[in-house]
Amino acid sequence: MKKKNIGSSFDSWLREEGLYEEVSAAAIKRVVSRQVETAMQQKGLTKAAMARRMHTSRAALDRLLDPENAAVTLSTLQKAAVAVGRRIRLELV
Repeated sequence: MKKKNIGSSFDSWLREEGLYEEVSAAAIKRVVSRQVETAMQQKGLTKAAMARRMHTSRAALDRLLDPENAAVTLSTLQKAAVAVGRRIRLELV
């Protein structure tokens, strides 16, 4: 016998609690930081080398790679993408 879901979805619950945007932003940041870290590993780049390619400080790169730090600018993301030979694609849905 197949059970039916009872109640609302997790997304609905997050919206009801006023947490959806915060949780979504944190999830996106985790994905982006992981993608940058993976691209760095594929290119064999250390943090120091990556920071040099981005023309930024190692501390700024650490903030980008920190999944808990949701504050990141589009400029920083663009620099990181260029540094590893990638591009950024943003989409509003």
